[in-house]
Amino acid sequence: MSKLTKNQKAVAGKYDAHKLYPLTEACSVVKDITYTKFDASVELTCNLGVDPRKANQMIRGVVTLPNGTGKVVRVLALCTPDKQEEAKAAGADYVGLDEYIEKIKGGWTDVDVIVCTPSVMAKVGVLGKILGPRGLMPNPKTGTVTMEIGNAVKDVKGGKIDFKVDKTGIIHTAIGKVSFTAEQISENASVVLNAISKLKPQSLKGTYMKSASICSTMSQGVKIDLKAALNSAE
Repeated sequence: MSKLTKNQKAVAGKYDAHKLYPLTEACSVVKDITYTKFDASVELTCNLGVDPRKANQMIRGVVTLPNGTGKVVRVLALCTPDKQEEAKAAGADYVGLDEYIEKIKGGWTDVDVIVCTPSVMAKVGVLGKILGPRGLMPNPKTGTVTMEIGNAVKDVKGGKIDFKVDKTGIIHTAIGKVSFTAEQISENASVVLNAISKLKPQSLKGTYMKSASICSTMSQGVKIDLKAALNSAE
């Protein structure tokens, strides 16, 4: 059996892996048990009692984090010339259409979010096999296909994120950085948990939100008292 490292020993004494922590306290613990030399991302995980194979139980949503994501979001706006100035003024990192479609066909995907107008979806649609697996495909449900291209860019830059349940019934989503205060992380987590709670399928029987935890890029997961967290968000 391998020996615990110095950091692992320090972490073991700072929290109880089996305890359900109040949300803000859980965020504080994550900060305390993170020893990375870089500003690690903080991730929220929520285990749902749904069957994602059923269309009416595919949970997906969009929220704007009150304290942002803590990361620089690179946005590509694919639109016709009449909308390009609007996208640039809103802060899009890359703006254009045909030239970027060709770059993507060649393997370029060095962006975090792609937004576009409905009129260009016919051209963007052929990129589905490239963008889909990377989570970059624009979608009207997440607000990334819209005529209000400037507002879409501002929303993404301002902390708008989308979340989606995976095939195992779990939602993973980044909600900030370890450099955030525990209160900032807690506020972001609360918004996401509350949004997920409102998406419960009417046909679902049994427990919808089974458990939730929070962790950083290199830390252990800290379990959240889900019932208390949802009550406080109401």
